[in-house]
Order: sequence, then C-alpha cells, then structure tokens
Amino acid sequence: MALAQKFIVADDHPLFRAALTQALRQLAPRAEILEADSMAATNDVVIRHPDADLILLDLHMPGAHGFSGLIQLRGQAPDVPVAVVSGSDEPYVVRRAIDYGASGFIPKSSTLELIAKAVGEILEGEVWLPPDMAQSLGEVNEEETKFAAAIASLTPQQFRVLNMLTEGLLNKQIAYELSVSEATIKAHVTAILRKLGVHSRTQAVIAAQKLEIEPPKVES
Repeated sequence: MALAQKFIVADDHPLFRAALTQALRQLAPRAEILEADSMAATNDVVIRHPDADLILLDLHMPGAHGFSGLIQLRGQAPDVPVAVVSGSDEPYVVRRAIDYGASGFIPKSSTLELIAKAVGEILEGEVWLPPDMAQSLGEVNEEETKFAAAIASLTPQQFRVLNMLTEGLLNKQIAYELSVSEATIKAHVTAILRKLGVHSRTQAVIAAQKLEIEPPKVES
C-alpha cells in the first residue's frame, strides 16, 4: 500500500488531535500531519494544502453546524477523502455521514490500532465503517445524497451566507459581516435558493436544518 504523506486532522480537542496523530504515525511514520481546531482553520489548511491525502474530521467543531463541515469540505476538495471521527456514533449519524460523502466513519472510542487500520483501508479506496455496524445501516438514502450534492454545489461564500441566514441575519447584516454590498448578498441568496430548489429564505433555512445532528430523544 502506498502510504499517505499528508494528513489533515480537524478536531477542537488537543488531546484527541494528539491521539489521532499517534495513530497516523503508526501507519505512516514520515507523514506530514496538519492540525486544525475549527472549521475556519480547517478550510484554510485545505486551501493551502490541496494535495492532502486524507482529512480526519470531527463533526462537532466551532463553525460547523451538524454535517455542514463535512459537506463543505466535500464541495471544496472533492478529490480529498474525508473520514468522520466522532463521538456521535449512532447508526443514523453514521448513515447520514456516508450519504453526505464521507469515505469512512471512525468512532472516537476506537483504539489507536483500529484507527490506523481504518485509515489504511480508506487510503486504499474503501469506505470504512465500524465492524459491528457495516451490515446494519441499510441502503443509501437518495434524498440525503441529492441534498448533499445541492449543498456541495454552493460556493464557500454562498455557504457562509446560508449559515448566516440560519442565524436569522438580514441581508444588510450579512453584507456588513462579509464586507460586501447588499446587492452581492441578494445575488448570493438568489443563487442559494436556485441550487437548493426552494423559493424563499424561510424554505432555505428549513432545508439547512437537515444538516443538524439531532440527538436521540431520551425517555425520562
């Protein structure tokens, strides 16, 4: 197997980034390992290192809304595989991650040896899933996959605008935050509605809420 020489580890917890780095060193001792602790930092690293061999991504990071970080990376760097590494390892979360383009799902509870094994298989082109989960996820959800493709078609700036729409900001406020004209924001909103196949800002916000990772309801 040709070992990867450049990994991006995106997680906001320093101790877990260190653990992932240790696992990667077992697989590829001489690899260059780049770290990021937020989605903004991750995007910056990906822009500066488009030749990365693999991105290891935590779903719960500052600047990410649910699966938005994963989909944004798939749109920004479609040729770089992304493995989700998360503590939220319920089957429905794993299924949605795969539907949204992840090349694997590695639970944070995995041993370093299992993480290294998973990464090795992903680098060989496999989609890696937890062994006890691979047979229980069901078929690919075409609706989720179609929605992921629509979200991935947004430009980085359009994606930022959509996130700000979900936060309830007006065009004037978004324009101020992004240092562009209000007319530019209106053009972005029009493009977002077209790409998502919706007809209003409200519908766009409702569509974007599909990206959230909803925790299971716990009976009291």
